[in-house]
Amino acid sequence: MTLTWVLGSRGLLGSAFCRALRLDGATVFAPAERFSWTDEAQLASQIDAAVDAFSLQARQASRWEIYWAAGIGTMGSAEESLEPEVRALASLIRRIQSNDVLMTMPGALVLASSAGAIYASSKDEVITENSVPAPNSAYARAKLRQEDLLRAFGAAHPQVSVLLARISTLYGAGQAVGKAQGLLTHMARSIVRNRPVGIYVPIDTIRDYISVDDAACEIIGTLREPSLWPGVLLKIVASGRPTTIAEIISIFKRISRKPPKITTGVSKASSLYQRKIQFQSIVGNGKRLSQARSLGVGIHQILSAERAAHANPEKTSK
Repeated sequence: MTLTWVLGSRGLLGSAFCRALRLDGATVFAPAERFSWTDEAQLASQIDAAVDAFSLQARQASRWEIYWAAGIGTMGSAEESLEPEVRALASLIRRIQSNDVLMTMPGALVLASSAGAIYASSKDEVITENSVPAPNSAYARAKLRQEDLLRAFGAAHPQVSVLLARISTLYGAGQAVGKAQGLLTHMARSIVRNRPVGIYVPIDTIRDYISVDDAACEIIGTLREPSLWPGVLLKIVASGRPTTIAEIISIFKRISRKPPKITTGVSKASSLYQRKIQFQSIVGNGKRLSQARSLGVGIHQILSAERAAHANPEKTSK
């Protein structure tokens, strides 16, 4: 039995991890209380208690896995606002290292980060795991520091597999209301509510969009490929299908059967985004993502979810 723990389980990616892990037959651990991410002292205490509780359950398992999908930072976040998240991950790692149960068992640590942020200034035509990071934001630099923490941990504890998952542009139903992320969700909500769709980058901007459920399955599946382990592994998680914003607008128009009301402009973060970013992973077998859902299917799912949420606002997550 594999015991798993997803930090950030209420978020878009974290909830997808939980769904996929349960389907995979894993047991998903839940801490006794919700973490207080805005209170560092309390958070450190909560992490300590949760690791202890996790290790007690792990005694009955053959393997443990911890997925870090937590964080409230975005591309526009200031450096000082990201420091508590880095320190929280460092606290988790220290607590795991001092736990005799976890350190004598096979285990895995997974860190999810944004490939678009880490390679934001890359000049590579197609970005792979061999591409050199080229961050241009405090958010990306903080993620690279988190990766360094896990690399050091993995080097010191080879019995624990470490997966650094750099994910392209995620989308999916249920993205947080009010968080400045998620073009597809923003467009779907605007169309359902008959509001203008604000776009703050050129419509020929190219991105690689991947369903959050497909991304979660790819990351978990990578952990299940014996030929890749043990060790520290860097993995780009992307659909491999670059798409322009103009194409996305066209898909929304076709599926919703009405043209979106588009407004354009410039935001403070616009300068942080490249016109074109294309990804291709050269790590792993690649079979899972070859069967991933198309963008048209994914957009249809988002629109359906937003219509249901609009019709039943009392059930919409706050």
